[in-house]
Amino acid sequence: MGCGPSSEDQLPEYDFDPAKLKLRVRVTLAASRNSVDPVVTQVMEAMRDQDCLNGKTDAIELALQEALANAVVHGAKEDPTKVVECVVACDDERGVLIIVRDPGEGFDPGAIPACTVGENLYSNHGRGIFLINQLMDEVRFRKNGTEIHMVKR
Repeated sequence: MGCGPSSEDQLPEYDFDPAKLKLRVRVTLAASRNSVDPVVTQVMEAMRDQDCLNGKTDAIELALQEALANAVVHGAKEDPTKVVECVVACDDERGVLIIVRDPGEGFDPGAIPACTVGENLYSNHGRGIFLINQLMDEVRFRKNGTEIHMVKR
């Protein structure tokens, strides 16, 4: 697990000014379910230390947990030889930006069945992206679904 700033990470379409960032963290983790919780704890602690959460701790933590779990389980197929990456940035004006990248083939977010209708109500999976969309102010999928960008203001 690595942690630290990376100049190759880009924050373009969100108007996050690199000069104004209070926090910029890059963490990589092996694609194992056991890696998710320690990374969530580490990232949340870094955001707490820099006062990035603005009372939104629960929403940010759950969205991060879901995004990392999806990347590990669906993107990397729980192959611990594969790596999932998480980039977090925050500033006082824009809030928090979280990007999670996985090495998978991607997916079509529009093809995910709505978990709030019909027989999908009783499904034991498929709620992660729904939760992320409810918890975060902005959610975008990039690179054929192998990246999720989440913003909480």
